[in-house]
Amino acid sequence: MNHPLLGIDLGGTKIEVAALAPDDGRFLVRERVATPPGGYDALLATIAGLVDRTEARLGVRGLPLGVGIPGCVSPASGLVKGANTIALNGRALDRDLASRLSRPVRIENDANCLAMSEAVDGAGSGARMVFAAILGTGVGAGIAIDGRAWDGAHGIAGEWGHNPAPRLTEDRNVPSPHCWCGRGACNETLLSGPGLAADHLRHGGALLDARAIVDAARHGDAAAQATLDRYIERLARALAQVINLLDPDVIVLGGGLSNITELMRDVPTRWVAHVFSDVVTTPLRAAVHGDSSGVRGAAWLWRAHP
Repeated sequence: MNHPLLGIDLGGTKIEVAALAPDDGRFLVRERVATPPGGYDALLATIAGLVDRTEARLGVRGLPLGVGIPGCVSPASGLVKGANTIALNGRALDRDLASRLSRPVRIENDANCLAMSEAVDGAGSGARMVFAAILGTGVGAGIAIDGRAWDGAHGIAGEWGHNPAPRLTEDRNVPSPHCWCGRGACNETLLSGPGLAADHLRHGGALLDARAIVDAARHGDAAAQATLDRYIERLARALAQVINLLDPDVIVLGGGLSNITELMRDVPTRWVAHVFSDVVTTPLRAAVHGDSSGVRGAAWLWRAHP
């Protein structure tokens, strides 16, 4: 295989296309546009336009397409489910794109794309199992084994964001948040950026976003420091559950909150108390490719099997 690898990262605010060199993963073409309003047909049209412009620049046509989405495809129905870009839900996105673009299309969860991107040539390069979490507006996670995305029997492997969030002593007299998924206080309700901000409010802090809370904590604000400390403890406990279940070779963090340096420093020291092992050497690393990991992982869906 020596043709470029073509990927799309379909998000709620942006859609990105990239073509990678198959030998070393260099970007050959890359373009981002805002996710259009107007529903499903507008999404298909935008993707088709991005693919057409990319192939015109490359001078090739008909490249297989990988697409990362904020949801997954049901193995029972073949339709998208659980996407927070709600226009995708209930749609046969792979078949619709394949028909419109006259080419084979593979669909994968965006967090699995992150895991695969970082496993191939990023923070988890050389590791057999990579667990990757996105900590941003929402919380998602994915698994890559031997450089390939692992979907599981129902297409939900790695859906760590919708597992019950750890409860702390400080939460006893504070109302539990509710998740949009209907399953109560999920990891997403406390480990996302909005979740961090809401937790600060519930515990008596000011109305601040996640970035402002972290900045205030670094400048000595006691309430902000307490909020950041709760966040670190919750993340450590939630990831300890992952280690106990999967024992991955490396855990990679992506998304905006992965830029909080205190997480890399403090979370591994905290999770030791909650891991069922006498030795815990699991590395915690920030995604090497940042917000490009999604589109890179989508393109890698068409890489040759190792």
